[in-house]
Amino acid sequence: MPEKILITSDSTTDLSPELRQRYGVQLMRLVVSLNDVDHVDGVDITPDDIYRNYESNRTLPKTAAPNLADCTEFFRKYVEQGYSIVHFTISAEMSSTYQNSVIAAQEFDKVHVVDTRNLSTGGGLLVIRAAELAEQGMSAAMIAQECRRLTSYVDTSFVIDSLEFLHKGGRCSAVAMLGANLMNFKPCIVVKDGKMSVGKKYRGKFDQVLLKYLADRIDNEDDIDKSHIFITHAGCDEAVVNACVAKLRTLGSFPNVHVTHAGCTVSSHCGRNTLGVLFIRKHPI
Repeated sequence: MPEKILITSDSTTDLSPELRQRYGVQLMRLVVSLNDVDHVDGVDITPDDIYRNYESNRTLPKTAAPNLADCTEFFRKYVEQGYSIVHFTISAEMSSTYQNSVIAAQEFDKVHVVDTRNLSTGGGLLVIRAAELAEQGMSAAMIAQECRRLTSYVDTSFVIDSLEFLHKGGRCSAVAMLGANLMNFKPCIVVKDGKMSVGKKYRGKFDQVLLKYLADRIDNEDDIDKSHIFITHAGCDEAVVNACVAKLRTLGSFPNVHVTHAGCTVSSHCGRNTLGVLFIRKHPI
């Protein structure tokens, strides 16, 4: 009897409802606390709620990983339905979601937890790859092994219009924010080895900076796995997003360009007007 495989992830992978439906992905959602009220990420709170709240009272939400009991019940529900599970989490360097999921998975024989070493659709790319490998008949254990190998091939970066959210969230010093504002810098944040760091610093208007950024990231088309590429953004104008998609089309032949909105967890830390291009390379980064 063939193995019955289910691909799951936490809610930070930022896949659209259409992609989740296409690949049958189930979500373990994080908790977002806003004004001392707990909400379920993407269910009863949206990124727009976060932006509006900040604009009105200058407070940011707090995000929390699913606790051990929540993780256990999430896995139990699907294991009892006969599934082998491959579960993906945000980088263990950024959240306790991975640790809690690993502990919960120890109660079951058929749950394989993968630390994406990433965030947002950087992890989403691995979720899609896992689903495609499952469709090809690969076992759950082998899917998890292959996706762990691929974590170092995922190219994740994004440009932030303002450092204000990062500063308020304690991830950027006041001096750095002041310098960026005075010089009109738009920093590129890159993810490597499970951690975020500052890459190239652009200068100028956000919409023009994004076009330069895209050209820089798609620097070697031959080294890019073209099966899926994401433009993921937080609160950007539709015209800006469309211009970035058009620019990407001039930089290479990409059959599947997915445009997705960053979810509440990512938006809580980066704020409005953030955009990134994410893909898998053919060689480790």
